[in-house]
Amino acid sequence: MGLAFHRGAIRNARHLTANMDTLISLGSSVAFVYSVIALIFMPGKPLYFDTAALIVTLIYLGKYLESVTKKRTSDAVKDLMGLRPPAAHVLHTGKVKDVPVASLVVGDRIEVRPGESVPADGEVLEGQSVVDESMLTGEPMPVDKAPGDAVVGGTVNGTGRLEIVTSRVGGDTVLAGIIRAVEEAQTSKAPVQKLADRISAIFVPIVMAIALVTFVAWLLVGSGWVPAMVAAVAVLVVACPCALGLATPTAIMAGTGRGARTGILIKGGESLERIHAIRTVALDKTGTLTTGKPKVNEVWTAPGVDRRELLSQAAAVEAASEHPQGKAVVAIAAEEGVEIPTHATDVTALPGGGVRGSVQGRQIWIGSQRFLREQRITISEESVRQADALAPSGATAVYVADADRVIRVLAVLDTVREGARDAVAQLHSLGLRVVMLTGDQRRAAEHVASQVGVDEVIAEVRPEEKAEHVRSLMEQGERVAMVGDGINDAPALAQADVGIAMGTGTDVAMGTADITLVSGDLRLLPAALTLSRQTF
Repeated sequence: MGLAFHRGAIRNARHLTANMDTLISLGSSVAFVYSVIALIFMPGKPLYFDTAALIVTLIYLGKYLESVTKKRTSDAVKDLMGLRPPAAHVLHTGKVKDVPVASLVVGDRIEVRPGESVPADGEVLEGQSVVDESMLTGEPMPVDKAPGDAVVGGTVNGTGRLEIVTSRVGGDTVLAGIIRAVEEAQTSKAPVQKLADRISAIFVPIVMAIALVTFVAWLLVGSGWVPAMVAAVAVLVVACPCALGLATPTAIMAGTGRGARTGILIKGGESLERIHAIRTVALDKTGTLTTGKPKVNEVWTAPGVDRRELLSQAAAVEAASEHPQGKAVVAIAAEEGVEIPTHATDVTALPGGGVRGSVQGRQIWIGSQRFLREQRITISEESVRQADALAPSGATAVYVADADRVIRVLAVLDTVREGARDAVAQLHSLGLRVVMLTGDQRRAAEHVASQVGVDEVIAEVRPEEKAEHVRSLMEQGERVAMVGDGINDAPALAQADVGIAMGTGTDVAMGTADITLVSGDLRLLPAALTLSRQTF
């Protein structure tokens, strides 16, 4: 029973040291041996078989939960690796040849088809498309790509065909760097030493000395060896780490169980113990403080245009679109009760960031300013001025045009998550410093920060830089919790003293984090901190 602990205790004894293994081995062994002797030679005396069994059982349960946590973190790294496609379409002498991504070299010319993942870092040579870079930046808006633009391995191509020339392959890519950052942060983070381990080096020798003194003292006063042994055993049994070995796991199980019932998933006692000491909370923006789901607001409509009719036609064109902006246009039409035609004809998603289609005989174009200029559509100075006014809010301008001119400008903006401001206020009431750490543009970040009340904004940072900022805060003596939802947050989640993932985020973020807020309600964060403090 508890063979691993007995081996550890013997190993420590050979080096004249003691730790939790010594306490568990000593307590369970003495309780068991004494109980056997009492059962045979001292009928009626108390027995401690249950104590010995319960100590070992609960400690093994803790070891099992620890192994489950380690497996989840390794699964998170596997998910990151899964972003890399297994093969790449290499162009050579006018022919396409599929080769393993691992065999790519710098300078290879690669074809990336619509919907495929980019196999390596590089630069666009031919073609136009939009690329989903959310794994890198955390931002939901796809990015326009044209010749000369950089692309990153692991990002997902949109509707256009791209030809790229590789600049970084294998372990030198950005994705490989993210994976490396997660692995390094996980392996370099020293686990919080258990209270029993911290005191056992002093505690165990003192207890053994007291037990020996007790045994000798009883003999010196004339008692027999059995009463002396019973007294010495009483000291050892009372000193057995029941409070540490039994009460602590029980408290942890109660705390984690209560958290689970309220939507707070805590991986284990170590995470629960660490979070109570947090003094700084770093929050991602998109998907954490904001919903990550764009919303449309009207900015400007050309004079003489029926705005409801135009919104109806724009929504019809965007109805089949998977682009977040397109879904936002359809959503605003539904919210306003605008009837959307059953279908639009000749709908085409065009490289460069736009879509066109015909609705009831009217040609509609929707896209960015650059896209419409490439289509030689007239953009009035007034519409440009209205779009430029969106910059301070961090909103994206979407232009709607008919055959020859822009007739409407829409603002697509990621909205602040419900309860985010309340959550930040509660964190402040707990005496915590709150920092926003985001890959988004500074203007957009500061706009959101002003709405929720964070103390500091660190913007325009890449995934590996997020981890570096967290490490910098920790080196300043801060105990840091990082809260995020995306693949791009994984290195920082792993680096922080406590990583906290939004349940509405990616599996990679949740696999890397110590704690998951299941519903994505940020108000669960201060609740988790309070729960940890109460449990501790």
